[in-house]
Amino acid sequence: MSVYEWARQELRQSVNTAQEVGFDPELSLRALLSAVVQQSKAVRSVEDLADELHFLAENLDEDRDYGFIRP
Repeated sequence: MSVYEWARQELRQSVNTAQEVGFDPELSLRALLSAVVQQSKAVRSVEDLADELHFLAENLDEDRDYGFIRP
């Protein structure tokens, strides 16, 4: 199992647990994201973390066509 597979599994389990106690899945995911960002600040520079978050936000659309990928 890769660390990314582990993280997805942990996230699914956390969201399921939150739903079992009555928390909204969207709110739970937002709270988890906020907690991850806070924890990440302890081990990464703010600039590095901001760059990664910016990259992730810019690439949310899975259907986006990138011109540089075309031959």
